[in-house]
Amino acid sequence: MTVSDNRGQQTSDQPPQDDRGRPAGQPPERRGGLLMGRPFGVPVYVTPSWFVIAALITWVFGGQLNDVLPDLGGTRYLVAFSFAVAFYASVLVHELAHTVVALRYRLGVRRIQLQFFGGVSEIENEATTPWREFWLAFVGPLLSLVLGGLFYLGVRAVELSTVPGVLLTGLMVSNFVVAAFNLLPGLPLDGGRMLRAVVWAVTGRPMTGTVAAAWVGRALAIVVLFGLPLVSAARGVERTTTDTLVDAVLAAVLAAIIWNGATGSVRNARLKEALPGLRLRDLARRAVEVTADTPLGEAMRRAREAQAGAVVVVDGRGEPIAIVRESAVRAVPEHRRPWVAVGPLSRDLEPGLRLDADLRGEDLLRAVQATPAGEYLVVEPDGRVYGVAALSDIEQRLTAAVAGR
Repeated sequence: MTVSDNRGQQTSDQPPQDDRGRPAGQPPERRGGLLMGRPFGVPVYVTPSWFVIAALITWVFGGQLNDVLPDLGGTRYLVAFSFAVAFYASVLVHELAHTVVALRYRLGVRRIQLQFFGGVSEIENEATTPWREFWLAFVGPLLSLVLGGLFYLGVRAVELSTVPGVLLTGLMVSNFVVAAFNLLPGLPLDGGRMLRAVVWAVTGRPMTGTVAAAWVGRALAIVVLFGLPLVSAARGVERTTTDTLVDAVLAAVLAAIIWNGATGSVRNARLKEALPGLRLRDLARRAVEVTADTPLGEAMRRAREAQAGAVVVVDGRGEPIAIVRESAVRAVPEHRRPWVAVGPLSRDLEPGLRLDADLRGEDLLRAVQATPAGEYLVVEPDGRVYGVAALSDIEQRLTAAVAGR
């Protein structure tokens, strides 16, 4: 029931987009479970964890139906499973509301997942204004409230002591609960995104809004952890040890999801703030050039003298053809290095291993993700070698930014 934080920074010079608001020609995303359909062109997946919660709802609701409609017998579990399916259909409507607004704002939607604790809409780009962020978050709980109202009207039209009456009552209550829960003002819930938007609008800083909403989300996680079992115990209904244990486990899992989601929101916000300052030119190491038959010991000596952090292999014309892998160098014992040539320790320069020195931010991350490697040759626009960028250096810079250092 939340909008995923897996989003990037939208820029004013975006490439052409398809009907889902994604860059044209972008490869399809990985699958996220059982594909159920593509409303508005967005794939909807049901994850394996959904079947776990569906079974749990069937068991719990089926037991309650035995008290309300004892004549159903074993059929009550079929009715309870029907409720589980109808409830998650309501959750899908909630997520589709987020999707429609995201597509309207051309933010792009990767996919929708129905999973253990509801649904997630993976929005690809960041809302550009606080108002858009607020509306994108609010529309989900709003649709849940509308559904709850429609089911209320249905309840008034049927007998409560019938299967339709029980199902409509359950769907009415569950949709109101979904709306109320998601309106709680803490990340990663929709209410947390609304709070983020408000603080963003007041301060002019998205990061300030994210931090404020994340701390509220962490507080909510603690309240859920200890509050839900206490509320269940205080209802005055006779409960078994199994019921108490289930409540405690569900509260712990839900609290962990909220806490981790809030923490992840802050990490992602810090990452997005740091991305514009991530410049490949600043991260590249100076490199020395050697031929493939040069002994590793000699190559290391030249690198030390030049205060370089990388070694590039060139051919007879001086053109770079490979990069000596740092991991391979570490694997060669010191006493063997004068007798081992650098050629076998190198990785040939595939097209994706040559990166423009002017790459920065998201463009840099996309280039690295397109061709995974330990090192990349950094070249000037005219083709001259600028240096070598180590993936570990890029990751270290991002880790420091996410940690707030």
